Amino acid sequence: MANSVQITGKLTFLGTGTSTGVPLIGCDCEVCHSADPRDHRLRCSSLIETQGRRILIDCGPDFRQQALRHDIRHLDAVLVTHNHFDHLYGLDDVRPMGNMPVYGDKVVLDTIHVFMPYCFGEHKYPGSATVELHEVRALESFVVAGIEVMPIPVTHGRFAILGYRFGPLAYITDASFLSEEAFAALQGVKTLVLNALRKTPHPSHFSLEESIAAARRIGADDTYFIHFSHDIGLQARTEPTLPAGMHMAYDNLQIIW
Repeated sequence: MANSVQITGKLTFLGTGTSTGVPLIGCDCEVCHSADPRDHRLRCSSLIETQGRRILIDCGPDFRQQALRHDIRHLDAVLVTHNHFDHLYGLDDVRPMGNMPVYGDKVVLDTIHVFMPYCFGEHKYPGSATVELHEVRALESFVVAGIEVMPIPVTHGRFAILGYRFGPLAYITDASFLSEEAFAALQGVKTLVLNALRKTPHPSHFSLEESIAAARRIGADDTYFIHFSHDIGLQARTEPTLPAGMHMAYDNLQIIW
């Protein structure tokens, strides 16, 4: 990426939980009953602020709560990693923010047309969200709100999805496998965000051990793990076990990259 060394910014973790969030409904485990606010996790989403622009990565069903919590009144664009409920189905809540450019692969854009049909066509429902859909493809960089972005190919179980790189920052969620092409595209990343569902293996998400191995290969200065289930354990116990330069992200954490 031509401008990678010039880009810096702030990232706010709006949510760091998996599709169920934490606490899990009806669960009596110590994580779900933890008094530590770091163990309370909304569905995954992050706010990128750089060069005077604000870009949302994923817009799940908790976005309204996240936007109110952080007083988010304006976005320049939404980037979507994939079409699963916990990453996309809060998109209708961008309505108060006006015309919204939304970027994703063809599967994501087709899904938006299916679950928000009232936003398109000649008879658009009055007051519905106004979204401009832009298709992106893995390893084909594009510019959003003046910021160069590189979509990173990610395998999520049986599905091909996307991560996103902004110069020295890369954001990857729901990965279960990264190809050689993906690792090559991540060379030089200084700050990495990467999913780590739990400590035991899972068919469609990296375990913590697998995420640590991938992070070591990428070699970022700092790695922040996200997309946790309650099975990851208490933040206070798990965080100190991580290698140097690796961290458990938590909701509302802000970092400079």
